[in-house]
Amino acid sequence: MHTRILGKNGPTVSAIGLGCMGMSEFYGARDDAQSIATIHHALDRGLNFLDTADIYGPFTNEGLVGKAIQGRRDQVFLATKFGIVRDPADPAKRGINGRPDYVRACCEASLKRLGVDHIDLYYQHRVDPNVPIEETVGAMAELVKAGKVRYLGLSEAAAQTIERASKVHTITALQNEFSLWTRDPEENGTLAMCRKLGIALVAYSPLGRGFLTGAIKTPDDFEHDDFRRNNPRFQGENFARNLQLVKQVETLATEKGCTPAQLALAWLLAQGNDIVPIPGTRSRSRLDENIGALDVRLDEEELASIDRIFPSEAVAGARYAPAGMVHIGR
Repeated sequence: MHTRILGKNGPTVSAIGLGCMGMSEFYGARDDAQSIATIHHALDRGLNFLDTADIYGPFTNEGLVGKAIQGRRDQVFLATKFGIVRDPADPAKRGINGRPDYVRACCEASLKRLGVDHIDLYYQHRVDPNVPIEETVGAMAELVKAGKVRYLGLSEAAAQTIERASKVHTITALQNEFSLWTRDPEENGTLAMCRKLGIALVAYSPLGRGFLTGAIKTPDDFEHDDFRRNNPRFQGENFARNLQLVKQVETLATEKGCTPAQLALAWLLAQGNDIVPIPGTRSRSRLDENIGALDVRLDEEELASIDRIFPSEAVAGARYAPAGMVHIGR
């Protein structure tokens, strides 16, 4: 397994991680037995970087991951998150909470669900605009001092927020959506700030929520409860325009002798050794396919070709519905 270092003098993790969110929610029916088998397969392959969050499920994905890593904790670099609050009466509603007392309570609850005595990387899932980042990160730093957390991270934070947070405690990783069809970190200054401060960028949805694999041909491919049915990029004319971009990626992948997913991941890996993608899957075969991207090497001409056919302005639709975009880049 290839490895990368998270942040300046940070921990070493597998160069590709495993996003576990879709094992419990958002992408259709769950199959816990299959998901646990996939996590075990990942560990057997040397992939050690697992990503979850308290709200996935909600509150069930951490339990699933905890069950899967029983007896194998020493093989795992475990990341989870706090900060997004879901309404019990309507889980589709979202709030944000970065208050210190909430930080502490969330950590205790996550430790219990995961069945571990410490979390390797603890992220603030979204920045609370009503709580100074210094107060939130200060509470997170106390968890490090207490031995309950090893490293700290932020997710979808603005560059200035990252800089302010870093003055309170070392930030090891920023988790952001980053892929061929989401180039925001390059354009809004967050990647530059991370590099200035020695922070790794952990890229979630590196396969465009499955779109970049080439497996999605129509919105009808989604199950009735799949959240992509309500995602702007998967609707109407946006879907048709984005599909044309993916077809060009498929052509390049065929020429390269790899799959579209491997090409998309190889492109992301080539953007810098400080970037670690965490594609999610419930399938062992897809997991093996994703790991295979580590052996795909793209030269400068190939990278330039990909950039020409997939410029950031060509993607149609916002990343989330308006209610979700409100919490981005704070």
